Amino acid sequence: MMVEVEIGRGKRGRRAYSLDDIALVPARRTRDPEDVSVSWQIDAYHVDIPLLAAPMDSVMSPRTAIEFGQLGGIGVLDLDGLWTRYADPEPLLAEVALLPEREAAVRLQQIYQAPIQDELIYQRLQEIRAAGVVVSGRLSPQRVLQHWRTVVEAGVDLLVIRGTVVSAEHVSSLREALNLKRFIYELDVPVIVGGVTTYTAALHLMRTGAAGILVGFGGGAARTTRQSLGIHAPMATAIADIAAARRDYMDETGGRYVHVIADGSVGDSGNMIKAIACGADAVMLGAALARAEEAPGRGWHWGSEATHPQLPRGHRAHVGTVGTMKEILYGPSDRADGSLNFVGALKRTMASTGYSEVKDLQRVEVVVSPYHGSEDPHRKEQI
Repeated sequence: MMVEVEIGRGKRGRRAYSLDDIALVPARRTRDPEDVSVSWQIDAYHVDIPLLAAPMDSVMSPRTAIEFGQLGGIGVLDLDGLWTRYADPEPLLAEVALLPEREAAVRLQQIYQAPIQDELIYQRLQEIRAAGVVVSGRLSPQRVLQHWRTVVEAGVDLLVIRGTVVSAEHVSSLREALNLKRFIYELDVPVIVGGVTTYTAALHLMRTGAAGILVGFGGGAARTTRQSLGIHAPMATAIADIAAARRDYMDETGGRYVHVIADGSVGDSGNMIKAIACGADAVMLGAALARAEEAPGRGWHWGSEATHPQLPRGHRAHVGTVGTMKEILYGPSDRADGSLNFVGALKRTMASTGYSEVKDLQRVEVVVSPYHGSEDPHRKEQI
């Protein structure tokens, strides 16, 4: 039942929940953690873990995308980012890590003014392909029409179209709008598209033929969308709403399944697990992987929102370093804060709740937790 509260005489709002607001409840059956499977398949691509690495320059380089793929996930390279603007962005990444706080926003805007080069797009994707892992790259909706041919020629396996808010019905009087339905229909590559946070918008995106839908705005630890635009969607409710859209779309099409991928507010292993419990098939990690020793951001984290030349909706955030990428995914962990051993945590939760497959964890009982973690001023929603 939808619960609305009265904001004032002329406005009502629906009560929504963040991932911090909910908790999972163990069932009558338990399992051994070694007996559960955490593998995931999207389209023709089978991977060992239901995790994608966020297409952010502080997280993914060609080298870390390859490493993440070899560890069992899917690394998504930002094809709008520094690796396709500069032949060698390492000096710039080192500079960003050392910038004083007051200079960071301006310098990021300057660095990202360099043009995207098709030859670098091709080179970076070919480098990942040569390593034998799933090749995935992200383009913003504004740049898809300009660069998609190069991306496809380079041999991308999964194309991610990711923006702050993406709709199936973008209207523009200034330029040709991307017709997602026609584009996806004519493209011989599976497409993941988002972000989206409402049932109706997700259902429309599913009807374009997308293989997966990104839920959320991404960049949680490094975005200021709520402060700058007034836009925010608590993730537990958003994921559950879009899982309902997936169910109804399956009924509408006679069984076509669209994957729901949580993208935002999942900076620790507990929130990753709760995102799956709310209906996500997989989770996209950003800040969690920006804490890896190998991460290009060197303990700092930012997204494309922070580099906008007129209206930044993000900032460079310090997330620190907690361990190697392998330790973040598989442990061992010497911390109790959910920053290490994500896969181990998922397996143990599945064992504690009695489920042997990740998909089955979506059926677990969930309660609104008695504490108010989302209101803790010391806790930030993170991607």
